[in-house]
Amino acid sequence: MRTWELAFIPGLFQTPDYARAVAVGPGSWEDPREIEPFVEARLTRQARLRSENPLELWAVIHEGALRQLVGGRDVMRQQLGHLLDVAALDTVRIQVVSYLSGANADTIGAFSIVSSVSPGHWTSYTWTYLLLLSGWRAKRTPPGTGRTFDRIARVGLAKRNALDLIDTIRKEM
Repeated sequence: MRTWELAFIPGLFQTPDYARAVAVGPGSWEDPREIEPFVEARLTRQARLRSENPLELWAVIHEGALRQLVGGRDVMRQQLGHLLDVAALDTVRIQVVSYLSGANADTIGAFSIVSSVSPGHWTSYTWTYLLLLSGWRAKRTPPGTGRTFDRIARVGLAKRNALDLIDTIRKEM
């Protein structure tokens, strides 16, 4: 899976408090009882990162998502610490597109690309999943989406530099 995020930490990396703050922030739910199932679903999906057959995830995150105070300073400090912990997994690659990278024509809205191979087939099916606060919507990947991700990743910081920036921002919180 490859994901590009501009405004938020990717859902597969979110702590419960951060996920709650994301859910509460825009007032997306008419019934507040829907928030905890949203958080639990997010945490259940995260189990794939540490499962026997872990999800391989390459996340490129804009620096703005790391600096945005979602839930306040304590929540962000915890969230950024968790992000550093998850980055230590062998199957996780994290890059950050820094403010210093300048204007980037490919900083379109957030998207994720999930590629899978059907058992017994050599064909790879690629779908783009658009994350909305109300849930995921799947559609066939438009031509060039993978190339768009690659262009965004090229301007991202190398993993070590990205992790250093995340740690610096965490300490500033």
